Order: sequence, then C-alpha cells, then structure tokens
Amino acid sequence: QVQLVESGGGLVQAGGSLRLSCAASGRTFSSYTMGWFRQAPGKEREFVAAINWSGGSTYYADSVKGRFTISRDNVKNMVYLQMNSLKPEDTAVYYCAADLVFPIRTTPRYWGQGTQVTVSS
Repeated sequence: QVQLVESGGGLVQAGGSLRLSCAASGRTFSSYTMGWFRQAPGKEREFVAAINWSGGSTYYADSVKGRFTISRDNVKNMVYLQMNSLKPEDTAVYYCAADLVFPIRTTPRYWGQGTQVTVSS
C-alpha cells in the first residue's frame, strides 16, 4: 500500500515556475514507478511525466517536454515536478501517481488527492 500527498501548487503568472512535491508512505517506495498527471476543467486526466524506480529513466508528454522536470529522492520517499516557463494552458489539478510497471499506465495503481496549479496570463 502506498499513500501519496501532493503539495506545492498555487497561483503563478505565465512564464513563472513552481515545484510540486509528492510525499509517499510505505517501505517499498523505491520499487515504484512514479508519475504526474493533470486534469484541467472540462477535460480528461492526462499524463505529464514519469520516472522509473531508480530515477535513471524519465519521459514526458510533448506539451511539457523541455519545460518540466521530474525527479525523485528514494531516501526521503519524495518525487518532484519542477515546472518552468508555465503557460495558462498548464492550469489544472496535478496528481501524483505510483505504479509497479514502467512506463506508467494511464490508470496507475495509486493516486494522490491532487494539488491545484493556476497560471494567469
């Protein structure tokens, strides 16, 4: 069982930066693929980024490639999403997710409760 708690969301102007954090419980955190998804109002939840158990492999949605960076700390049981050059279309609820396979599935095994990111123009 893994419990995920996101933090770091907020309101930022276009072009600004935010760093989201996800704290994971459980002794087997380092076994999990970790990912970030987002859901904008009126839209389906979509994949943003994922990282494998060791941190050695990452991949991103085309819409965020070059602007967002996912990382993890297996000692602290944390995963991060550094978001730079934010755009209004990045506005969404961002969800942390954990899965036992890599690449991460569109329906991962565990979800956090989400954190709101709002980018103003």
